[in-house]
Amino acid sequence: MRASAARLMNSPVRLADLEFPRAKGLIHRTRLAFIHLDNLLAWGKRDRDGRVDGYIAAYLPDECLLLFFRNGEAVSAASLHTAGRQVITITEALRRMRLEAERGELAYWGAPMEQLAWMYHSCAAPAQPHSVDAADPATLFPTLQQEQVSGVLELIAGGRVSYLRLEQGRYAGAGYYCDKPDGMSVSHYLESLFRAGESGGPPALSAAMFPAVADLPQQAPDALVNTYREIYWRIVDEVEREFPGEARRRAQRITAGLADTHRAIALLSVPRGAEAPDAVVRPEELSHALTDWALQLLEGVEVMMPGTAPEILREATREHRYLLQSAGFYGRLPWRVTW
Repeated sequence: MRASAARLMNSPVRLADLEFPRAKGLIHRTRLAFIHLDNLLAWGKRDRDGRVDGYIAAYLPDECLLLFFRNGEAVSAASLHTAGRQVITITEALRRMRLEAERGELAYWGAPMEQLAWMYHSCAAPAQPHSVDAADPATLFPTLQQEQVSGVLELIAGGRVSYLRLEQGRYAGAGYYCDKPDGMSVSHYLESLFRAGESGGPPALSAAMFPAVADLPQQAPDALVNTYREIYWRIVDEVEREFPGEARRRAQRITAGLADTHRAIALLSVPRGAEAPDAVVRPEELSHALTDWALQLLEGVEVMMPGTAPEILREATREHRYLLQSAGFYGRLPWRVTW
């Protein structure tokens, strides 16, 4: 299978050459068409051996997709492509993999959670590129010391990706390195990255800094988004029964007013039967958006009919009350709902 010549944005590095640090091989790089993605995702949920922290790297013609796993469950996804990097939904990542199954490749590796967080934030946070002189690449580190940068340095050499934690431009003792032999010092390993390859020319080099964040955010799965969306409309339906012709208009007005504060409200307010836009949100964002929206909507109801808000909440959310209780939804509202 012929490798794609597509290159990472503002870099001589080919996307097909990217290899990330790894601790354990679960699926070595193979044709994507050989992999049953649904079974692979289910493996981590039903088999103890599959409950690992790690990532899938999927090599498609024009991008490299990363799917991150915590304890065997897919929690987030990102894309590195010719126009940049970005976080995408897990659903979108899987859709792209399926579309390019005949031309793509896939590998599944175990990795420490801190490394996964750094890989994620290299795509989520604005990365600051640093030029690397191919004729004298070792000048990169004195430059970083002079600039006193802090964060994580992503260094790519010949496709091999390494991450180094820097404080005031100096190595802080933490890092993850692709194919570093056991027993080799970090300094010697970095020197080896700059050596000429088999062709005799310097390796393709790329360097970028991004903030050091140890948290790997979990995306809200489609099923959870759809559940919150259904709760939103059930509350509208209950208000509509009390005030015919008013509920939808008020709900839409409040939704518009919260759009700048809660990006998740745009997903919740999508009409039933319509396709929701592709957007990355966390579970807590859904809960907080629904809480603030319901508070404003039901405060208006209480002004006209005191005591109605708890009744509306009880009827509209009865089926999903345990989900909402665990998310702290009821505790953020001023009304006590009894069951």
